[in-house]
Amino acid sequence: MNPRDIRSLDIGMLRTFDALMRERSVSRAAARLFLSQPAVSASLNRLREVFDDPLFTRTAHGVVPTARAQALAPQVGKVLGDIAGLLETQQGFDPSTSQRIFRIAGSDHAGSLVLPALARRFAQLRSPIRIVWEAPGTSPLADRLHKGDLDLGVVARIHPPRDMETQLLYEDRYAFVTRHGHPLAGQAVTLDSFCATPQVFLGYGTSALEDVIDETLARAGRQRPAQLAVSSFGQIVDLLQNSDHAAVIAARVARTFSEKVLAYPLPFELPGYQMLLCWDARFASDAGLQWLKAELLEIFQALPA
Repeated sequence: MNPRDIRSLDIGMLRTFDALMRERSVSRAAARLFLSQPAVSASLNRLREVFDDPLFTRTAHGVVPTARAQALAPQVGKVLGDIAGLLETQQGFDPSTSQRIFRIAGSDHAGSLVLPALARRFAQLRSPIRIVWEAPGTSPLADRLHKGDLDLGVVARIHPPRDMETQLLYEDRYAFVTRHGHPLAGQAVTLDSFCATPQVFLGYGTSALEDVIDETLARAGRQRPAQLAVSSFGQIVDLLQNSDHAAVIAARVARTFSEKVLAYPLPFELPGYQMLLCWDARFASDAGLQWLKAELLEIFQALPA
């Protein structure tokens, strides 16, 4: 095969290359592309022939790009972006035919609000669009949006971010929650009882909420036993049901799980938060992204207050 012949390349091969650069794993790249691992491996072999380079070498933890792959990556990303822009500019974005894969970061609770409605919408349109819903993770959301690893974020913020574009979805406050039958049940939560109760929180070292709570307590010369850090609200609720721990979570989340947890007013002042739809300014004119943003806004506007 002539490596300089443009006919030796196709969009699928370029998407495989891009996925391998982002995931550094054949299995994760396959999941990202909704393909089988053998299909990704076959596409990689064709890429190696075209560019006459291994491109990715296997390690015990996945694959590592070669120097040639590192040099190609920005060009491949630009080509894929230009092709997507060309198609949408010429034809407009049609969700009933688009093959796009959108990646959205948000909590499990936000996903429970969004995904069922999106699934119904896709079924109505008979759309082949695919959605990958991810936890926000420990990397800064703005960086992941800027790199194109994510298309959108649906996240709660006490302090509105300045490093990405945002749209307000709703505003809410926080509540202190325990299981039904907890020793605090039926009592007003005081600063003493709050600080005496072992607590579960979402994330570790990445939550502005936890920082604000700890700073508020520190100003009063107090601290709390923050004992367990988990990655989802579902895990928090499961822990609360099976222990005498407590947690500070969004009031909307507490209402969602009201059959499993009791909510109490906090014994100190705490700022509320905004649920935000976030994206990178560079992709604001993307027709597909504009369509998806409009769908998400409509879903949130239809939620009960």
